Amino acid sequence: MTALDTLTSHEVFLLPLTDDGTPDVSMQYIYLKAPTNPPYVVRFEIEGTSSICRQGSLWVNIPEPGERFRREHFRRYELRPDFNGTIAIDVPIPMAGAFAFYTTYSPLPDFSTSSRINPEPTRTPTYYIDVEPKLTLGNDQLPLDALSVFSVVHKFMGKYPDQWEKHLKGIGQRGYNMVHFTPLMERGDSDSPYSIRNQLKFDHLCFPNGEKDVATMIEKMEKEHGLLGVIDVVWNHTANNSEWLEEHPEVGYNLETAPWLESALELDTALLEFGNRLDTYGLPAVLKSVDDLQKVITGVKEHVIQPMSLWQYYVVNVERDVRLVMEIWIKGSGATVDDMEDIIGAKDWPLERKADYLLSHNFTQRNHLGPRFGKKIDPTVGAALLIALYGHHGPQSDESAAKQTMKDILNELNVPFYKDYNTDVDAIQRELFNRVKYLRVDDHGPKLGAIGPRSPFIESYFTRLPSNATTKKHNPKSLALVNNGWIWVADALKDHAGSDSRAYLRREVIVWGDCVKLRYGKSPQDNPFLWEFMTKYTRLMAKYFAGFRIDNCHSTPIWVSEYLLDQARDVRPNLAIFAELFTGVEETDYVFMKRLGISSLVREAMQAWSTEELSRVVHMHGGRPIGSFEVDEISTNDGTDLVAKKSNGVNGIQAIGEEKVHRIKRSPLHALFMDCTHDNEVPAQKRDARDTLPNAALVDICACATGSVMGYDEIYPRHLDIVNEKRVYSSIYSEGKVTVETDVGIGGVKKLLNQLHTLMGQDGYDETFIDHQGEYITVHRVHPQSRKGYFVVAHTAFPGYGDGHGSLRPVHLAGTDAKLLGSWSLSVDDSEKALRDVLSEKALLKGLPSEISNFDGVSIDSKNNETVITVPSNFPPGGVALFETSMPGAEHSEGLDRFVTTGARSAFNGLDLIDLNFVLYRCEAEEHDFLGGGDGVYTIPDYGNLVYAGLQGWWSVLKDVIRDNNLGHPICNHLREGQWALGWIISRLRRLAKHLSRPSLGEVAEWFEQRFSAIKKLPNFLLPRYFALVIRTAYQASRDRGISFMSDNIQHGQSFLKSLAMVSIQQTGYTKSASLYPSKSVPSLAAGLPHFASSWTRCWGRDVFISLRGLFLATGRYEEAREHIKAFASVLKHGMIPNLLSDGKSPRYNSRDSVWFFLQNVQDYTKMAPDGDRLLKEKVFRRFLPYDDTFFDFDDSRAYSKESSIKDIIQEVLQRHATGLSFREANAGPGLDMQMKPEGFQIDVHVDWETGLIFGGNQSNCGTWMDKMGESEKAGSKGVPGTPRDGAAIEITGLLYSALTWVSQLHQAGKYNHSGVKTSTGQTISFAAWASKIHQNFERCFYIPRSPSEDLAHDINPTLVNRRGIYKDLYRSGKEYEDYQLRPNFPIAMTVVPDLFTPSRALHALELADTILRGPTGMATLDPSDLNYRPYYNNSEDSADFHTAKGRNYHQGPEWLWPTGFFLRALLRFDLMRRDNEEGRLEAFQQVERRLKGCKRAIESSPWAGLTELTNRGGEFCGDSSPTQAWSAGCLIDLFYDAKELAAEKKS
Repeated sequence: MTALDTLTSHEVFLLPLTDDGTPDVSMQYIYLKAPTNPPYVVRFEIEGTSSICRQGSLWVNIPEPGERFRREHFRRYELRPDFNGTIAIDVPIPMAGAFAFYTTYSPLPDFSTSSRINPEPTRTPTYYIDVEPKLTLGNDQLPLDALSVFSVVHKFMGKYPDQWEKHLKGIGQRGYNMVHFTPLMERGDSDSPYSIRNQLKFDHLCFPNGEKDVATMIEKMEKEHGLLGVIDVVWNHTANNSEWLEEHPEVGYNLETAPWLESALELDTALLEFGNRLDTYGLPAVLKSVDDLQKVITGVKEHVIQPMSLWQYYVVNVERDVRLVMEIWIKGSGATVDDMEDIIGAKDWPLERKADYLLSHNFTQRNHLGPRFGKKIDPTVGAALLIALYGHHGPQSDESAAKQTMKDILNELNVPFYKDYNTDVDAIQRELFNRVKYLRVDDHGPKLGAIGPRSPFIESYFTRLPSNATTKKHNPKSLALVNNGWIWVADALKDHAGSDSRAYLRREVIVWGDCVKLRYGKSPQDNPFLWEFMTKYTRLMAKYFAGFRIDNCHSTPIWVSEYLLDQARDVRPNLAIFAELFTGVEETDYVFMKRLGISSLVREAMQAWSTEELSRVVHMHGGRPIGSFEVDEISTNDGTDLVAKKSNGVNGIQAIGEEKVHRIKRSPLHALFMDCTHDNEVPAQKRDARDTLPNAALVDICACATGSVMGYDEIYPRHLDIVNEKRVYSSIYSEGKVTVETDVGIGGVKKLLNQLHTLMGQDGYDETFIDHQGEYITVHRVHPQSRKGYFVVAHTAFPGYGDGHGSLRPVHLAGTDAKLLGSWSLSVDDSEKALRDVLSEKALLKGLPSEISNFDGVSIDSKNNETVITVPSNFPPGGVALFETSMPGAEHSEGLDRFVTTGARSAFNGLDLIDLNFVLYRCEAEEHDFLGGGDGVYTIPDYGNLVYAGLQGWWSVLKDVIRDNNLGHPICNHLREGQWALGWIISRLRRLAKHLSRPSLGEVAEWFEQRFSAIKKLPNFLLPRYFALVIRTAYQASRDRGISFMSDNIQHGQSFLKSLAMVSIQQTGYTKSASLYPSKSVPSLAAGLPHFASSWTRCWGRDVFISLRGLFLATGRYEEAREHIKAFASVLKHGMIPNLLSDGKSPRYNSRDSVWFFLQNVQDYTKMAPDGDRLLKEKVFRRFLPYDDTFFDFDDSRAYSKESSIKDIIQEVLQRHATGLSFREANAGPGLDMQMKPEGFQIDVHVDWETGLIFGGNQSNCGTWMDKMGESEKAGSKGVPGTPRDGAAIEITGLLYSALTWVSQLHQAGKYNHSGVKTSTGQTISFAAWASKIHQNFERCFYIPRSPSEDLAHDINPTLVNRRGIYKDLYRSGKEYEDYQLRPNFPIAMTVVPDLFTPSRALHALELADTILRGPTGMATLDPSDLNYRPYYNNSEDSADFHTAKGRNYHQGPEWLWPTGFFLRALLRFDLMRRDNEEGRLEAFQQVERRLKGCKRAIESSPWAGLTELTNRGGEFCGDSSPTQAWSAGCLIDLFYDAKELAAEKKS
């Protein structure tokens, strides 16, 4: 493809694709506005290493600017994956139409460490982008919603130009801007415009000069009358007397092209003959009652179906097929048992299975009908079955028995076919009964009279071509062609004359006897003449008409419509497409809309049967509700947007300059909403003639294309029969000037309504409020920015209502001024005399006598910032009042929209990360803690508390409300009731600014003050919309500000990574009750919210140092990382850091693993932070004395009297562990831990110098992260840990080894003074030697071999092995079986020290964990096959269950999220080790990407904007989980950091 060098478009429509290539748009319906100049672009976005990026390409058939559209010409965009980033491909939209795209890729295989067959390359389904046509009339653009369409039946227009010109002038004068014509081509014998005899010749009766007249007419319509033309196109049938049928009978369904119709044709012929011979059978020809009809229908079975032996079309000829089978069996030729292994054992099969076997092997015509006895078994298969049953034929063979067996099998085989026959016969009789009843018996039917040759019994389903010189050239079988028709509630995508349908046999088709159904096949090659002929017809229509109305769109093969529309758009790219589409299934409607690029579906108000139903239909097409949210989610990039910069980086296109980015959302199905169509009854027939006016007004006020039909405004008394009617139109509006004062019919008022409809459509008035009271409907349609609008009161006139007036409650329009444009009532003389006079007119079609009168008495009262409209009680049915409205408070609201959505970037630019914590987040506990007990989060009545006091709390609610436009949500009700929320936000920010002495927060408060002051002037019903605009603007600005502080990897990362990074802001902030120091207030990292928000629960050593690398180091927050490292270093005691910090006042030292995560973070800091080694030299004052276990209070003189460097801290940790730890926790007892047994407070840690492993803990405490203590006296679990994990824990071993190798390297580099440690015996051992011992013994101690034959090389007790090929969780614990449990801790060691593991063993163990432990988001904390597995956590469970009472199973099966990060990091690293080419390396990244799906969904849907602590089994919600946990997000950020580093390593 040729790439553009630059793209200057200012508008971008964002189209994200999901991991499988599906557009992330509901129903995958993508409908975009008309093309612009310069063209706007669609930006395809694909996150990370999506599955479709595996040898992936995006293919689009959108042409480049200046090129013609060719449907099969797809341009290729290579998908070059970036695990951390987002692929963005910009494609300009140069023209209107229906465009397609798809992706090709090699499917990602299931993860496996063994050999496998890779899936074959594949492609996604084809998806569509529909672009609205750009219609113009003169110099004005006409959006679809501005169209006022007027339908005419051309044969009633008379001869062009005489009568046509005056009618067209009258139509234009009434404010219509488009005329819809029924087909203008030569008509067939029936005289119906839709029965076209010659598609390439215009009707000479109307257009004597043919095409020349049409060209002149179209030109004058546009230039003189302000009218565009739209034409009906008929593609699925042609007139039964079309001459070209005789030359080309192959264009239809006949017995040559569709042999399965033979039975239907024979039945059709027999029924016609039967109807002509009723007297012969003693049956009545005149049907006076249902009983008469029933006699005839009974006669059908006796005199038609039975004599023709219809059953023979359904079944196998048993005698014939038995004979053929026996011949082959006796001769010994054909298939044998050996050839067909699946037949062995057939002797034991029941009869039904034997029949099924014959059906499933080469059976002929199983699923459709053909000629008589066309169903056949394969005799060689039958012979093989006989061999299986009786052996090969020989002298001793019992031929008689074999023959009888085969006969029995075939009779069994025929059973379902006979059932089909009986079902179809019942259907034939039922359908005949219903159709004939309607035509000849029902009062509402045409009552056709006596059955006979002139009025056949049936409407024939076939056109039988005449016998002449032309048709004699063809096979006689080709001369009977199926007629077209339709079926109630049928599948619109199915060909009902096709081989898999029996609709024509079952008489289910309501047929049009004057039209032959056309048979296109699947492509032009299947029927060259027909495709070429209809292409010429289509291109001819596109030459002159601005739009098509596809007649019977649902009955036209969709691929045919697609092809012909491509031809039409080639002639006229901006072609409007309207369609008659009644599939009955919304999903099917969408299929047609998407593939064909249909602009609007034809819908009709006259289909409503009551005022209530009419109100519903108007609501459906009226537009968005007033005060709707700005659903576009427009964001503006100033040229620095990082995703935009990467756009098409792989394709050579780069966005330049400022952009407006719109996220594409599902579009509703667009409608051409007609007050009445030419197909259906008018108000004078179906309702009350007076309803003509209110029905029209309600349609015209709708925010969609609208339309009417000739005769509606004139109040014709009857729907016109387009076949039999011979009169021509007359209209008072065609005879002179039309004004609003015109008082005959409704044309004068309609002119005003049409003009307003066009104005509103062009200017974008797309919000409405619709109310229904009794027989009244009111509609208010307004502009979303200017708030100018029009208000209609319509008093409907449905049957049975008479002259009753009812009443309409006074209408209150808050904050709105109203001006009466007019109120009218319609009176119509629909007396029998008037009706007789109009219908007896011989030459002209006329309307009923009528008069439009001005109605006085409608009052407008304005006071107290509202308008009250009162309609008097005598306002008659058929009355309409029309008002112009405006909102003084919104006079400048077009500027208001811009005002409230700008300035935020500047106002928020002074915020730092801690400011942003206050602006965006702060849960209830944090607010109470910092601002005092009276302050918390905001409470919304009937909804509850927000999760945060900051913007995220509001946005978490509003984002779904905006997406669903849910104006009934409690937050919307609350905002409409008062402005409390606005004041609360400002007040909170001002208090924070004062409390913190932060002017930057004051600037943000001022920005809100200015925006909220502007929107407070608006009527309350608009507050939800504008409040949401302000919040969304502020939220996005603050989020962007937060991301701007982050590292490049975050700033350039995919949206999921950015959301994870925001958790670092969410979890880090000030509280009064929690700090990192006892006497200094600094921001601290919470373990999670809201469970761990304040006081002693906030800051946990283990949580901090599992989270810190991701939340601080990988995001570039090095200062915060440094502060936390130094703070915890300052409280080192016993060679450990505390698990509970408690500001350093009362730290608790009961976690054996925390210090090792701490040392890992120190190591990570030195490697990740700029000049990170400097940290080692930094000093901290010590809360306790170095190498001294004495506890004293924080205000003791000894506290903070000594100073140590971070290097000193590291050495003290290693040395204290080398000599061993043994201490009882300070203040041990119930006051410290009321659940702990006395022995649990004893902490013992030692090194086994044979292996180098550190051992610690006992069965009464739980010193690792799996630290749940039993609490239930009832269950007997109090003081019994759920997971003591004493002994040598695998993750501690890995972290220890990592620390030792690191300090050894530091020493060798001269950056660390110490070379090793002394043991308790005084022996010196170097760090390298200590690490070496671990390395030598690690797999011997921890690995469980896949084969028992390898056990001798490992420390294994085979009797306790539950699963092989894994790594033990523990080594030499207090309960030996716990060593062998599969838990998600070994990937931690794999991540920090991969060299401890044999790569092949490691990858296999990870594969098992992937299958056994990994859930949708988290890792199961225990193997489900373990007897202790309990995956549902309920901390409040007060049962006698020892395992689960009081949540003792916290780590015995529930799925924790933070281990997922370590698991995926290990999986990526070890998988990459085995990859030796680019394709394999990409797969490694994609396997990880696939496993992030659940977490991506979780953070997107969480109101807490984070990842939860844990879930129950299979990702089920856990009510006791902290909903956003620091380490859950941090460990996944680690993954993205690793991915960047590993990708760089591979490139180098």
